[in-house]
Amino acid sequence: MAAPLLPVTAAAALVVLLCLAGGSSAANVTYDHRAVVIDGVRRVLVSGSIHYPRSTPDMWPGLIQKAKDGGLDVIETYVFWDIHEPYDFEGRKDLAAFVKAVADAGLYVHLRIGPYVCAEWNYGGFPLWLHFIPGIKFRTDNEPFKAEMQRFTTKVVDTMKGAGLYASQGGPIILSQIENEYGNIDKAYGDAGKAYIRWAAGMAVSLDTGVPWVMCQQADAPDPIINTCNGFYCDQFTPNSASKPKLWTENWSGWFLSFGGAVPYRPVEDLAFAVARFYQRGGTFQNYYMYHGGTNFDRSTGGPFIATSYDYDAPIDEYGLVRQPKWGHLRDVHKAIKLCEPALIATDPSYISLGQNAEAHVYKSGSVCAAFLANIDGQSDKTVTFNGKTYNLPAWSVSILPDCKNVALNTAQINSQVTSTEMRYLQSSTEASDDSFVTPELAVSGWSYAIEPVGITKDNSLTKPGLMEQINTTADASDFLWYSTSVTIKGDEPYLNGSQTNLLVNSLGHVLQVYINGKFAGSAQGSASSSLISFQKPITLVPGTNKIDLLSATVGLTNYGAFFDLVGAGITGPVKLSGTTGALDLSSADWTYQASPEWVSANAYPINQPLIWYKTKFTAPAGDDPVAIDFTGMGKGEAWVNGQSIGRYWPTNLAPQSGCVNSCNYRGSYSSSKCLKKCGQPSQTLYEFHNAPRIYSYYFHFYVLYHVPRSFLQPGSNDLILFEQFGGDPGKVSFVTRQTGSVCAHVSEAHPIQIDSWLSPQQKVQRSGPALRLECPKTGEVISSIKFASFGTPSGTCGSYSHGKCSSQALAVVQEACIGVSSCSVPVSSTNFGDPCSGVTKSLAVEAALGRMPRGAEWRGFGAGNGTGARGRELVHGSDRVAAQGKPIWEGAAGVGTSPGKRREIGGLGWTQVAPFHE
Repeated sequence: MAAPLLPVTAAAALVVLLCLAGGSSAANVTYDHRAVVIDGVRRVLVSGSIHYPRSTPDMWPGLIQKAKDGGLDVIETYVFWDIHEPYDFEGRKDLAAFVKAVADAGLYVHLRIGPYVCAEWNYGGFPLWLHFIPGIKFRTDNEPFKAEMQRFTTKVVDTMKGAGLYASQGGPIILSQIENEYGNIDKAYGDAGKAYIRWAAGMAVSLDTGVPWVMCQQADAPDPIINTCNGFYCDQFTPNSASKPKLWTENWSGWFLSFGGAVPYRPVEDLAFAVARFYQRGGTFQNYYMYHGGTNFDRSTGGPFIATSYDYDAPIDEYGLVRQPKWGHLRDVHKAIKLCEPALIATDPSYISLGQNAEAHVYKSGSVCAAFLANIDGQSDKTVTFNGKTYNLPAWSVSILPDCKNVALNTAQINSQVTSTEMRYLQSSTEASDDSFVTPELAVSGWSYAIEPVGITKDNSLTKPGLMEQINTTADASDFLWYSTSVTIKGDEPYLNGSQTNLLVNSLGHVLQVYINGKFAGSAQGSASSSLISFQKPITLVPGTNKIDLLSATVGLTNYGAFFDLVGAGITGPVKLSGTTGALDLSSADWTYQASPEWVSANAYPINQPLIWYKTKFTAPAGDDPVAIDFTGMGKGEAWVNGQSIGRYWPTNLAPQSGCVNSCNYRGSYSSSKCLKKCGQPSQTLYEFHNAPRIYSYYFHFYVLYHVPRSFLQPGSNDLILFEQFGGDPGKVSFVTRQTGSVCAHVSEAHPIQIDSWLSPQQKVQRSGPALRLECPKTGEVISSIKFASFGTPSGTCGSYSHGKCSSQALAVVQEACIGVSSCSVPVSSTNFGDPCSGVTKSLAVEAALGRMPRGAEWRGFGAGNGTGARGRELVHGSDRVAAQGKPIWEGAAGVGTSPGKRREIGGLGWTQVAPFHE
């Protein structure tokens, strides 16, 4: 699949995107040893994973646009077999609509069909009915499995072809993937596994999609399949053929969250370093896994014990908002790499040693030249000489030089802003009319309930001797399976003499509850590291017949590993009653198995009651801010909003007390356990709260949040149903909305200039020095006040900045540039602020509060309003702003007319509020 070596140009790239957006011109997609080639042009591509069923169709366009604004060229998604067969492509399952939405934004698609996907998804994405096909063995040279895999893969390809979505038809799909990470476990399958991979490759190519196929983590992927890399770092990866390009299908932007685990995160400096190193060493396609993680709705989580949130510390968070500075800094990295694209696709890199743990890779062909300078030392900064010029390289960083002379970006130096998140409590979905907040018990009311009976209560039960494996019994139609038996006790039973009776129950997992004669006797659970359970506890039996009811619950089925489909769940025994002088093994006894109660309306509903259903009504929160439910006070269960499951909740499963760090050092190799937070807290405590009600903060320490997509809600009355397994208090359940409270930035005068100052590597760079830029994340927002500003040696993080020993009076300068506008840029230089300490490298730190500008409002400065000067500059006219609630609207003290607004002083500049104050 070789192609001619053609340089990319801005015009050529524009033509490709226009053809893609129009969807009318077929594209010829091939590859050579350097890159994916589209219509004869090698492309340097940046990709990001967004999984269509982990968000909602109304979220897709916004997510895709944020990805495009972040510098992405490609959206990558798996195809999830279990949600599509029986064939279902509606709503969140509408794969074709998702691909079309990507095309509408002018981006490409990498379609990872699998159909095994892993993805921390239940059963690896396989439908469980596959397990029951006679003679089937998954992911090996097995005819029943291959027949089903080929049938589904063909269905997906035909569906995409039918909608004209392959690039060869004028659509956006430029790559497809068959299988997934099989090379990690293929040794377990021996020669049959090798035969299976050869068959899978041939089957995929025979489907004639007109675009290349890839296999990730498959070193022996047969030609013409491209083998690709997955991992935290892939710069040292080499394809298995000199004719194939170096592609990175999964650059893990963070890590997944498990119930009972701390929250993992990956510093953006390390992620940016990994990206730059990959392109430095010859890569031309890399994909963030994930760029938006989303939510594991319904019972889609795998693991077991994967949490409902699949946030993944991705550049776009679970709620669809950009995560700063990760999103912004990576956007700048992408821009710097794109400036190098003419050189990157023109030639192979040449290596130059710059000293111990320091190196350069240079791409030079004719008049184009780009260089990457890397310090791969995990501890020490370095000063190096390259092409006769001195460069400072922070530890574990890469400097990108699009013209082989000037630094456009260093991966460890962040110019992007930081945002702080606020979650606001709601009273019946409506914000309070003043600055106060309401206690959460006012958020929902009118609970009704229904207690689920213990043990076997329905006709569709099954009685057999011995203990049955749970997945084979329920076919995963439910998390739950009752195991019930009875034992008759005589007063002279030998194993009871002289001791209390002990019950032993061994289970493959995942959660066990024990009831003796209808009364709760205890519980046990596994964990993400081991799902096995051994329950041992004294119990009380009475003479005569005693009923033993064991409730086993799964928390997602295994999704990874060799023969993962054979990993069982449920109670496998032994189940024993024992005393000091004897024991009774119940494992071979007769057990009865069972995989809608009436609602009771009451003002005083039961709390801390296991196995109970709760139901209430609520009004959807106003506005368009993302919505979440805080499940503080509940135990473990599942929740439905208007009949749609938002997933499992489990606030009582706390992360370990140890293992977290206050500040994670980005330097040195990253692993999923290196950077953890929220130790000792519920696993989905993903956001801190600002301005929380004092009474609520006093009583509760955790805020356990689960995403409710806006499309799940409807105007007027909405239904919320909870099934609570362990017991809790629904009166503490509340709704919140997610908002950006502040934006911050901290930029050093030693940083490179803003990346947007580069027009192209061939044109003269406007070397105006670095600048601090702030930008409101939502249309209609403006910067309402400056909470902190210091030029000198400030320290701290967003929300907790402090002045250093060296500090100038920066507040007035920043206010004059930023208050009342949606974005501002402030040069970071002594010329702008004065020099409070000569000979010291200084930086500017700013924290700004945000507000909304009512329609028709104007912002003007002091004095004559001639548009110049610190007190005479007209800030902005807001006649086209969207009216909304927000912070104060201020006008200069000299006045521009009468106003009913109140006058306030802000930052010493004497601004007057001329529009109503909304909070």
